[in-house]
Amino acid sequence: MTERVWDKFLTPRDREVFAAAGYGQPQGFGKRPALVIIDVNYNFCGDRPEPILDSVKRWPNSCGEDAWAALPHIRSLIDTARDKGLPVIYTTGGFRADGWDYGSWRWKNSRIKDSLPQPKRNIDGDAIMAEIAPAPQDIVIPKQKPSAFYGTPLRSFLNLLQADSLIICGTTTSGCVRATVLDAFSDNYRVTVAEEGCFDRAQSSHAINLMDMQAKYADVRPAAEIAAHLKSLPEGLFTLPGAP
Repeated sequence: MTERVWDKFLTPRDREVFAAAGYGQPQGFGKRPALVIIDVNYNFCGDRPEPILDSVKRWPNSCGEDAWAALPHIRSLIDTARDKGLPVIYTTGGFRADGWDYGSWRWKNSRIKDSLPQPKRNIDGDAIMAEIAPAPQDIVIPKQKPSAFYGTPLRSFLNLLQADSLIICGTTTSGCVRATVLDAFSDNYRVTVAEEGCFDRAQSSHAINLMDMQAKYADVRPAAEIAAHLKSLPEGLFTLPGAP
């Protein structure tokens, strides 16, 4: 059996419990998938590949080198989805410049003010990374809370597109990715998470949350396997923004 990123964190008891309880059964892909890319912006990636402890000096939410390692996998999924005419949906932060609407984010982070726009960075932290920049037919949704569904039009857009399933990647695995997966699961979407297309600040949180989503809420699959499935889908499933 192929080793998964979470295997080294599990105890023998954990393995026995999940096997005995029946968790982790593959659910399979849906027929009309949308690709959702969670918060892959400069705030979470930094402006260059560097160790996380260097990156967080300027970008307090950065995931450092793990973010940059995920970018090629995300890019591959985007290219495949666009080639097939599938919806590509991005989320990113949508806060006021003065940070008034950070709300409860203030309560657990002593560096929340460092997330405000900084002249020394000279980059909009909420801008999607140039390596995976949105195309005209893609959808970009600003959000303020972890889930891409909370307080956003995502659900109504998916209804308009008649999507029945989501392919999810992005950051952070333990935060906004997981929150979005749970809400999608609660809405009865089939959810697939791209293992190498997700990243987090803490490697243990990344691995354990992937494991937990795989057990209960989603299929966590290699990005290449997901791309191969997308390539097998028929053409013309969706009418995307900008089409006549």
